[in-house]
Amino acid sequence: MDLFNSRGVAYKPAKDVDLSPTSSEFYLTANVKAPRMVGIVVKIFAWVLEMRILGKLLLYVLKANNLIYKLVGNAEIEESPVFLPSHPVEEKENEEVKYIGVALSETEQVQEAVSCLPSWSDTEVDSLNPSFHRWTIMDYSTAYRSRKITPLTVAERFIAAVSESSKPPLNMSFFINYNVEDILKQAAESTNRYEHGQPLSVLDGVPIAVKDEIDCLPYPTTGGTSWLHKLRPCTSDASCIRYLRLCGALIVGKTNMHELGIGTSGINPHHGSTRNPYNTSRICGGSSSGSAAVVAAGLCPAALGVDGGGSVRIPASLCGVVGLKPTFGRVPHSGVLPLNWTVGMVGILAATIEDAFIVYAAISSKIPSHQNAILPKLCFPLLNTSRPIPSVTMAKYGEWFNDCSDDIRICCSNALDKLQKHHGWKMVEVTIPEIEVMRLAHYSTIASECSTALSSYLEKLDSSQLGWDARVALAVYGSFGSKEYIKAQKIRNRQMYFHRKILAHADVIVSPTTGVTAYPILNDALKTGELDYINGAALVRYSIAGNFLGLPAVTVPIGYDKTGLPIGLQFIGKPWCEATLIHIAYAMQALCVADYKKPEVFYDLLTQK
Repeated sequence: MDLFNSRGVAYKPAKDVDLSPTSSEFYLTANVKAPRMVGIVVKIFAWVLEMRILGKLLLYVLKANNLIYKLVGNAEIEESPVFLPSHPVEEKENEEVKYIGVALSETEQVQEAVSCLPSWSDTEVDSLNPSFHRWTIMDYSTAYRSRKITPLTVAERFIAAVSESSKPPLNMSFFINYNVEDILKQAAESTNRYEHGQPLSVLDGVPIAVKDEIDCLPYPTTGGTSWLHKLRPCTSDASCIRYLRLCGALIVGKTNMHELGIGTSGINPHHGSTRNPYNTSRICGGSSSGSAAVVAAGLCPAALGVDGGGSVRIPASLCGVVGLKPTFGRVPHSGVLPLNWTVGMVGILAATIEDAFIVYAAISSKIPSHQNAILPKLCFPLLNTSRPIPSVTMAKYGEWFNDCSDDIRICCSNALDKLQKHHGWKMVEVTIPEIEVMRLAHYSTIASECSTALSSYLEKLDSSQLGWDARVALAVYGSFGSKEYIKAQKIRNRQMYFHRKILAHADVIVSPTTGVTAYPILNDALKTGELDYINGAALVRYSIAGNFLGLPAVTVPIGYDKTGLPIGLQFIGKPWCEATLIHIAYAMQALCVADYKKPEVFYDLLTQK
């Protein structure tokens, strides 16, 4: 390869690309050329990258070796750039959903969601299916209303559990910050409302954790750093937090995350590395690592994360919980660290799809987040029917689907077979072209947006306050120029066209959620962080379309690998069709829930069994 003459690919017009299963389009696997680096090696690498001349040369070589110039920067692309993954509103009446009025309050939206769920009249907190069961939002609400327990008692148990989990031998590092006084104050107020028969909603007194990328008083917003909150003070709640408070949710603190959200492992040298409740020697995934782990460990039935490149769905899958990322623009983004304007979205991690649905109902916006945007009617799935949806078509790209570990491939294939046989749903084979190109275009986009968003802060910062892996990432991020960014947005246009054509004939696209299960946390990475781009590419392999194209997506736990680590299955939906996604995820969950396993680290806050 002539590194200094990296000629680009000339792409044929998107309209001429064959998307059929017999397409001649070539599936290109991730071309990641970078060894795992930790300790002194990652330090030396960071120092070299930060050198004015040698650093630029090394960055050029790295980007050329990883095909960024060939497939993105120097590519010839006919399509115009699309800078925002906004989607037109196509209102279609649907018998399987309930349409929600624009005048409803957040508590009324939550009540509408509850009315769509199966009846809870026969459900008692102490008489559940004998298989493993995480306590759900409705379990908490039922227990509170029946006076079997109070939010104050739950809060006290929560505080004790977090304290225990933070110390040896566990060192789980679930939270960056939690305020005992504030938690007890909220819980006392909620308990008082129940005593007077006036709970605000089923979320009243239910513990909800928040990724430390979202503004939430009285906490600083660190973004997983040791310094950002000093330069950007948190002065008010984000919109999504405000909506949860109006519903009475018990906000229990700020969860740990990969520094600045720029990694997929959740290893954080400043606040400790969040450990997987299913195996404490393994990663949780990132960047919403703490939010996934607290749900998996039973500390909260739901938590908020932010998904810029799979950052909700990846940790949800690795930790065996549900992860829902809505359509771009459906949940307001105000009060979220502006690290990636066009790909990052607030998402939900939850014990069950019903819990994700209830939180989604609370935080879904009726007001557009972006100028000139139009939001379609909010609609909720009717999960209380005897059958989910009579007819569903699922699209599958076989070569992409199978580009994962054998355990994941077999588990996901078996789950889909079970879903098809049980409901008679249809599977169609398709070709999704240029998936690796989309990954590199997304990387170019998120890198450019993140480095631009942080530029004013980084100018005032001593680089020694950054973790070493973050220093490397930011050096790479800062190397992307306007040409690469514009070309990436042209690729976004192509991929939006491809996915729109595929989803015109299918309800969802199915894939594994990750290409590998949770890999080990090695001691040599704890102080410096680690660079592991090969595992990182495997983790994000199936996530990119949800972010880059603004599509809704959900991951559902469906089983475990040979070592007992969770595996997730992902459904990518049409724009604004969260109701259909939730319906399909609910059907998948129903077929797998009997086989769910209890994690090694688990806390029962309702019964303390």
